[in-house]
Amino acid sequence: MFFLKKGLILLSLSLIFLVSSGIWAEPSFASIRQQEEAPGQILYQSRQSIQDNHGQTWQVVLFKRVKDGRVDTVDLRLVAYPGQATFIHPGSLSLSAPNQAILTAPDQFATEAPAPNVGQFDLKKILPQLPTDQKVQLGLPLKEQTTIEIPPAVLLEWQLMA
Repeated sequence: MFFLKKGLILLSLSLIFLVSSGIWAEPSFASIRQQEEAPGQILYQSRQSIQDNHGQTWQVVLFKRVKDGRVDTVDLRLVAYPGQATFIHPGSLSLSAPNQAILTAPDQFATEAPAPNVGQFDLKKILPQLPTDQKVQLGLPLKEQTTIEIPPAVLLEWQLMA
């Protein structure tokens, strides 16, 4: 009986240690990267891998370029695996959240894209209008109707970065 109580106490203390050390904590979305591209020009990036409504994984990269202390661009680049998707250029990205008007972001690759599976959209003006307390659905301008849901934690990271 004594050894059983001692074992339960030891097990309880171990569980408390594991929980308090963060091993079972929620994953963090914080992945903001910063690099100097040229003197006086810094690139900030937030990168995530997110699945669309068909179960395909996309690289979702929000980046801003700061030149001489001034925000030059805030763009969202969406990249699918080669052969998985073909963007229609020019085509706008639609962003929608429950109980809000649909916003559109212009195509940055309207005249020439680096590859058919890559899209890039200007979010500089509309990013401040996006909520951070609910999901936002991206409607991609593809041949097949495709949407990506951006979780609130990612939206908050984008707002903090921009």
